[in-house]
Amino acid sequence: MSASTQLTLVIGGTGKTGRRVVDRLTALGRPVRIGSRSGHPPFAWEDPATWKPALEGADRVYIVHPDPFQPDYAEQIGALSQTAADCGTRRLVLLSGRGDSVSQASEENVKAAGVEWTVVRAGWFNQNFSEAFFLDAIRAGELALPAGDWTEGFIDADDIADVAVAALTEDRHHGKTYELSGPRLMSFADIAAELSAATGRQITYTALIPETNPGDEPGFAEVFASDPTAPHRQLAHGVQEALGREPKDFSQYARETAATGIWNA
Repeated sequence: MSASTQLTLVIGGTGKTGRRVVDRLTALGRPVRIGSRSGHPPFAWEDPATWKPALEGADRVYIVHPDPFQPDYAEQIGALSQTAADCGTRRLVLLSGRGDSVSQASEENVKAAGVEWTVVRAGWFNQNFSEAFFLDAIRAGELALPAGDWTEGFIDADDIADVAVAALTEDRHHGKTYELSGPRLMSFADIAAELSAATGRQITYTALIPETNPGDEPGFAEVFASDPTAPHRQLAHGVQEALGREPKDFSQYARETAATGIWNA
């Protein structure tokens, strides 16, 4: 089968990394099918009857699950992986998390499907500040979170997509786990300073005490409390290992994103 006929199913193909993977594969002339509720045919994690039609003819699959906190997350990943193998898929690339047992269980379930596999582990995205949770807070000028001095090596979604596309299109990534991070650990105070410099506006970080802030963003207190590895997270070098280059620094992301005007108050 030639590269021009190897169909890739991108599950989560309208999400932060998925749509970037779709764009890159399309630019390479690779046939792509978007796995989403609005896809053709539609794909829905909660409806296994949609899986086989979406997988039909797919030589490789990029797997992104929208809710890693769902109780049967790892089991769903495993069931989908086995279904893909049964449908003739030859390669699976999983976007996984860093440092938690549930993500590791999902990785083992992908490996158990018996086809080529690559695991791409990522933590918090730069794009959480422009395409997700924190956009409104940045526009308002204050990040108020129960995060204390919690730090993370924020990774750019473009870097994740580049690694995923390499794993989908190149043969040398089979059997490898790439753990990704940006080039430096950053606190939310660091983030606020970088965003202030990029936007020319004052953006502050306020460390909340979860017990006295019941109106805080739903679930964030639990996220920070349930990730004991994060305050001591080490930088990872998966971008360099997979692509032979450095990952994008947050300051570059901030400048590029500020130029779009999306953070204007």
